[in-house]
Amino acid sequence: MPILLFLIDTSASMSQRTHLGTTYLDIAKGAVETFMKLRARDPGSRGDRYMLVSFDEPPYGIKAGWKENHATFMNELKNLQAVGLSTLGQSLRTSFDLLNLNRLVTGIDNYGQGRNPFFLEPSIIITITDGNKLTNNGGVQEELHLPLNSPLPGSELTKEPFRWDQRLFALVLRLPGLMPLETEQLGSVPSDESAITPMCEVTGGRSYCVCTQRMLLQCLESLVQKVQSGVVLNFEKTGPDPAPVGDDGVTDGLKSAPPFGPQPWHSCHKLIYVRPNHKTGVPVGHWPIPESFWPDQNSPTLPPRSAHPVVKFSCADCDPMVIDKLPFDKYELEPSPLTQYILERKSPLTCWQVYVNNSGKYSDLGHPFGYLKASTALNCVNLFVMPYNYPVLLPLLEKCNQHELGLTNKPLSRLPLTVRKHGSLVDTKARHCCCIVSWMICLKCIS
Repeated sequence: MPILLFLIDTSASMSQRTHLGTTYLDIAKGAVETFMKLRARDPGSRGDRYMLVSFDEPPYGIKAGWKENHATFMNELKNLQAVGLSTLGQSLRTSFDLLNLNRLVTGIDNYGQGRNPFFLEPSIIITITDGNKLTNNGGVQEELHLPLNSPLPGSELTKEPFRWDQRLFALVLRLPGLMPLETEQLGSVPSDESAITPMCEVTGGRSYCVCTQRMLLQCLESLVQKVQSGVVLNFEKTGPDPAPVGDDGVTDGLKSAPPFGPQPWHSCHKLIYVRPNHKTGVPVGHWPIPESFWPDQNSPTLPPRSAHPVVKFSCADCDPMVIDKLPFDKYELEPSPLTQYILERKSPLTCWQVYVNNSGKYSDLGHPFGYLKASTALNCVNLFVMPYNYPVLLPLLEKCNQHELGLTNKPLSRLPLTVRKHGSLVDTKARHCCCIVSWMICLKCIS
């Protein structure tokens, strides 16, 4: 169920009039209504929840939250007035806190137990502002600052005020007061240069510099397409670049080496799509993305995590590993320089393993928890999430299947004597244990 939160600038500068004869606030209200009509065309919009926040001082800035219905939302939108200050930082913090209000109760963030992409509450904040100077009761602000303190319990467990399933977009109104003499040029809408743009990019969103009414409609249609179920990850390369390949996907030693230095595909901040199950309508998954720390029994608190996990990928070609009766999770990556580079290599039969730093006990890089792989049709790149350290676990399970142990069917009392009382199957050569948890199996490295 997507959450669509509109943050409307109600500062006094929003009362300025454009060459159309309407104020910026009137245009903002009309943009919200147009977005809702465009969104209603999608059958998936039936479960949408709309929220409305203004630039008023908290808690009065929350006009429609978790309890208000659609009629209240529309009535509050109609009654907005441009009479306040440009308190963008405080209003953004109010918006994020509103979205995060129930997350600790629902356990959606799963702190300390790995990040589950299939536990998500996809949210989009759409800010409509004029991009003028930021002000508060103390004067004019040159930079955007969000208050650090939050009244929500558990907010200290995430470094940023947002979460990986929340993205910020901004429509910055730049419509002139006089009729422009030059004809409008069609094309993509550029980002704005106001203070909100870096904040949008950090969350995985972007800003739009809106100069005409037609451009506004183009931006709204683009935003409707951005309503996707997914989470944002940071993909970063570790180790050397791969060897160049020819047009047939085979390593070509004669082909020129890639340019020296950082490349756009080395680091990408993009969404992975989390598709709902076609029967239940909710996402289904099995394996988490590991935490970036090894548990310490002597630590009184959990270390705070970054909103977006940093997933390291190694460019060493490996064979994809899958065995029968062991589930895996598959997520499509949003198009990016990384996906373009992998697809151009035309190697759908190989994969690149992925890691999370400090997830292992004895290694900074940790063990692989999955891999990146191009689809067979070479039209997208998928992230496969497997059990932690799957290259060791899967051969062990395959060996168990060959000996007909039937781990998922036999009760614990009927397993061989190599199974300890606490339910661990020990392989002294691999120095790992397979812990039986319900019908799923996870891997832990032991000393």
